[in-house]
Amino acid sequence: MAEQLENLIYDWNAGSEQAARTGSKRVEFDDETLRDGLQSPSVTDPSLDEKVRILHFMNDVGVDTADIGLPGAGPHVQRSVERLAREIVDAKLSIAANCAARTHENDIRPIAEISQRVGIPIEACTFIGSSPIRQFAEEWNIDWIIEQSSKAVRFATGEGLPVMYVTEDTTRAKPEDVEKLYTAAIEAGAKRVCVCDTVGHATPWGVRNLIRFVRQVVDRTNPEVKIDWHGHQDRGLGVINSIAALEAGADRVHGSAAGIGARRLTACLTGAL
Repeated sequence: MAEQLENLIYDWNAGSEQAARTGSKRVEFDDETLRDGLQSPSVTDPSLDEKVRILHFMNDVGVDTADIGLPGAGPHVQRSVERLAREIVDAKLSIAANCAARTHENDIRPIAEISQRVGIPIEACTFIGSSPIRQFAEEWNIDWIIEQSSKAVRFATGEGLPVMYVTEDTTRAKPEDVEKLYTAAIEAGAKRVCVCDTVGHATPWGVRNLIRFVRQVVDRTNPEVKIDWHGHQDRGLGVINSIAALEAGADRVHGSAAGIGARRLTACLTGAL
């Protein structure tokens, strides 16, 4: 069949080295509907029963992982996260759970406690700002960010959690800062790094440049570490940027159902699947 199709069309999309390489590896999807997807004034927070149904829908369409909340936000979120994690166990779902956390022990500890009670690993997605404008606004410096990040990643791995280290506003961060932050996080035990286009700044060309740069940093430090792409739709480039990230070497892309959420997160995952 493939040979017959080749006789009917010439596919320029498959002609580049990057596209051909991407086609040989499995693409992973992370669904942010139940966390980032709820961060919009036009979105009503679903009931817990509705969240459970949404989790089943994610599982049924083949989503690999789901962000089930930020338990550091308080007891009400912790109860929701634990209920969703238990549903994965009780219903024997194939989808894996992760949780957002600031790079602070107070955010990471409840993830570890829920993971231990429920009996499944929950990936801790520890995030912190990285760009010069974020450093200026927060009155941080790069050395403090590195120290805070390393400490948080080490704490999470010490609690038995797999860690994805997330740099907010990566698409406006300095290359030397990106390299320092990811190197420190990987050396502290992070198994993934997440490149974020937090304000929808990037173009597809910028995404390729950044992901290729991060790929080099990761390969020098620990080639087993995976790269995630987390983009937004501020300029309507969320879908093409995700494709560009995968072509350039990203392993997993993030999205949400119907593209809802904080300035419309990337894309409708069911369409992408």
